[in-house]
Amino acid sequence: MPELVIADASCLIALSNIGEVGLMREIFGRVVLTPTVADEFGLELSDWMDIRSPEDQVKFNNLLQLLDRGEASAIALAIELPGSLLILDDAKARKCAEAEGLRITGTIGILLGAYKRGLISAIEPAIVQLRAKGFRISNALYDTAIQLARGR
Repeated sequence: MPELVIADASCLIALSNIGEVGLMREIFGRVVLTPTVADEFGLELSDWMDIRSPEDQVKFNNLLQLLDRGEASAIALAIELPGSLLILDDAKARKCAEAEGLRITGTIGILLGAYKRGLISAIEPAIVQLRAKGFRISNALYDTAIQLARGR
C-alpha cells in the first residue's frame, strides 16, 4: 500500500454515486484531498480524508493552463510528495501526471482492487451502476476490467 494517496474529485463523486466511496478507506486507509478537490466533491468529508494544499503555486498555475483546478491541485500536490499514488480518471490529467512520472490509478482501478480483496463480490455490476450515473468508460476499458477481474 502506498504511503500517501491523493484523490481527485471524479473518483470520490463516482464512488459516492454508487454508495461505494468507503472502498477507498478500506483499500488505502487515509486519502488526501486538496481544498479544491474537497470543494468539487461537495459532500461532507469523512474522518479518513485529510486536506492538504500544494505549496508550489508556480507548478499549480502551469498545470491550470491544461487542466481544471481540482486536477491541477492534485497533480501539483503529488509532485511535491514523491512515492504518493494519485487517483485520476480524466485522460488529459492522467497524461499530465504520467509526464511528471507520477503513479496513478482511477475509479476502475479502485474497483478492481476492491474485488481482488473481496470487498465487493463482482466488478461488472459496479461498472454498470457507474455508467448509469453518467461515469464515462470506454468499451475497451470495460472489457479489460472484466478480464482482469476474471483473472483475479
